[in-house]
Amino acid sequence: MGPTRALLSNPQHAYTKMLIASVPNLTPKRRDMVTAAIVLSTVGLSKTYEQRRWFARDNRGVAAAADVSIEIRRGETVGIVGESGSGKSTVARYIARLIQPSAGRIVIGDTDLASISHVQLRALRRKVQIVFQDPYRSLIPRRTVGEAIIEGPMNYGATRDQVLARARNLMKLVRMDPTAIDRFPHQFSGGQRQRICIARSLAMEPDLLIADEAVSALDVSVQAQVLALLDEIRKRLNLAMLFITHDLRVAAQVCDRVAVMSHGRIVEYGPVTDVFTNPQNPYTKALVAAAPGRNWNFAERVPIATIG
Repeated sequence: MGPTRALLSNPQHAYTKMLIASVPNLTPKRRDMVTAAIVLSTVGLSKTYEQRRWFARDNRGVAAAADVSIEIRRGETVGIVGESGSGKSTVARYIARLIQPSAGRIVIGDTDLASISHVQLRALRRKVQIVFQDPYRSLIPRRTVGEAIIEGPMNYGATRDQVLARARNLMKLVRMDPTAIDRFPHQFSGGQRQRICIARSLAMEPDLLIADEAVSALDVSVQAQVLALLDEIRKRLNLAMLFITHDLRVAAQVCDRVAVMSHGRIVEYGPVTDVFTNPQNPYTKALVAAAPGRNWNFAERVPIATIG
């Protein structure tokens, strides 16, 4: 047994044990299919950018997404996975209507967000909230975190006293001191800032929460804490969640169903247990085979014989 395998199998220090136990593995945790009402449905969602060329007679279109169709039910987490540039974060921005799609439907409730005007969209923006990858650039340095949390609800007519009380409750929900709303972003770590960003999104009382690579910038121990927090929030608030990640091991821990994207298209879609333990598409098979530590259960520090 080499020194690395020996360290993984029999760590001596408590901190080392905690770090190793925090590393996700490719064994799916979620097995029960959700049958609640559909919150989000995309049908044929597509986006093509025109590529202008100076000396060409025609301009070619570049497809950032093509025919993306998924659905998310209340209380369910659906993941979109794929390598960098596959289009997964772009799809998240279409669903949040930060980018206008070229074709297709984005149905929340009984409203197609893809077809309504920007004026109509404003009233519905609170229904879809997004937590971005970088917690260091997601908060304005000169504003307290409390101001960041209450800004959205106040823009929709809530009173300052109402939203301040809710902000304190949300800080408790994300496992932070409620009195910290008077502090500034630089006084918090990256993991704490991401918790604040989650609280800010929840302040809008959304129907759908999008986590766009929300844990990829965090170290492994903090990542595990934020993943557990997101799962707890999903259960407690019965939220629909769209989880974007390039890490299949992370998706295996939090997702009920998963869509695998390649070059802007979904190449495989289904229950996370089926997709990760019995992939059918060659691209999915390559992703699973490339996942680091795919044959190792770090929490138990034993090889996994059922995957790969």
